[in-house]
Amino acid sequence: MRLAALALCMVGLAACTEVTEAVDSTARAGAKGVVTETLATRFPQVPKQLITPFTDCIIDYADAMEVREFARAAVVGVDETTVSVVRNILARPETRTCLQARTLEAGLS
Repeated sequence: MRLAALALCMVGLAACTEVTEAVDSTARAGAKGVVTETLATRFPQVPKQLITPFTDCIIDYADAMEVREFARAAVVGVDETTVSVVRNILARPETRTCLQARTLEAGLS
């Protein structure tokens, strides 16, 4: 009986994890437009051909709360909070490593 209950709990947790991952993936995909807009309008130092690779790195290294901020900005518009979140993500060592790799791939080092 306990084994069956434990197995049922494990199946339920696995399904919950899959749903959480799907929601996170959808939110991150939706956030890309906001990050792209923010880079294009508020970060003129980012070369136009690197906006998409930079967007990908920012989305990849954003945490759940930052993705939520991007979702909010998708509804109400980009503001200084959005810019600050992007700036904070850009300052992280792992994001910088991603940006350097993307810059090298694009031949713009």
